[in-house]
Amino acid sequence: MLTKRIIPCLDIRDGMVVKGVNFSGIRTVASPIDLARFYNRSLADELVFYDITASAEGRALFTDVLKSVASEIFIPLTVGGGINAVSDFERVLNCGADKVSVNSGALASPELIGEAAKKYGSQCVVLSMDVKRVDGVFRVFSKGGREMTDKEAVAWAVEGQERGAGELVINSIDTDGMKGGFDLEMLSAISSRVRIPIIASGGAGCREDFRTLFRAGCADAGLAASIFHYEELLIPDLKHYLAAEGIPVRL
Repeated sequence: MLTKRIIPCLDIRDGMVVKGVNFSGIRTVASPIDLARFYNRSLADELVFYDITASAEGRALFTDVLKSVASEIFIPLTVGGGINAVSDFERVLNCGADKVSVNSGALASPELIGEAAKKYGSQCVVLSMDVKRVDGVFRVFSKGGREMTDKEAVAWAVEGQERGAGELVINSIDTDGMKGGFDLEMLSAISSRVRIPIIASGGAGCREDFRTLFRAGCADAGLAASIFHYEELLIPDLKHYLAAEGIPVRL
């Protein structure tokens, strides 16, 4: 049985790690360099780095901060924000990323997924989706959750897989920062239709939320930010708890 992954997320704005609730109320948390060092020694399986305002501001990702983060860690690094062309993949990979997360860029130009997969391999292409319920429909949002699209989440996940994405990050806007548990309904709807790995994001508040997520069988990894950043839950403690609950993790 494949081990389940625990992944902290660094949301970067103006060179600092920030966090909000339901994609709003953003406040500064810490230096990304300090947090990268912390997670590198804390049994994190991977690290995700998002430049959360790059797409909305129409600019390139902060490569100087990215290079500094990449130099501090020895675990896989996924990077996203302002990825709009294959050349952006190359630029980010050259800065030390192992995988590249594309969201708004893929919504604007879906063919980007296939072009990047052809050049770098599907294992390098991560399709990130910001999803919110709108009139009972799982609707995909772009520009860091600011703009609603005409995409329905399950259909977009299937299309992303067919175009060559090797992994999905499913961000629930409804549960983001609420600490009431992952959005199992949404995750189950998507996981039942795709075969590529899913990283669940949004809603983690305690170790039991990860146990519930993995036992539900709708995700291969759990991603969280504030509970790890503020050390409300330590990753080594979480992993030992999950292992004791019969959930395979890397210790």
